[in-house]
Amino acid sequence: MRQTAQAGLRQSRRVAPAKTYRFDARLNEEQKLLIQRAADLEGRTMTDFVLHSAEAAAERAIENRAMLVLTARETEAFADAILKPPAPGPILRRAAREYREKIACGDACHLNLNIG
Repeated sequence: MRQTAQAGLRQSRRVAPAKTYRFDARLNEEQKLLIQRAADLEGRTMTDFVLHSAEAAAERAIENRAMLVLTARETEAFADAILKPPAPGPILRRAAREYREKIACGDACHLNLNIG
């Protein structure tokens, strides 16, 4: 009886299998032969080879776009811009002044309410 109860507990603790998705692709004969040959050389099925290769390529693409690589000159220019920013020009000063005026005015001005 005890073994049956333990087996029941183990079954209730099982995690549902991860959901899988289907991916279809059309290949011409040359592509199919090339991929099949590469998969055979690695001892994989075509599906496993394609999924592994696509996953590795996706990770590389994301990593390449996530990292900014600068030359020494570009790094120095970037650091200078951050550490010693130029003074704001007339357009930025006007935009900041207009923003402050709108914010200082509050909802009464925004809603055109006459409070007096």
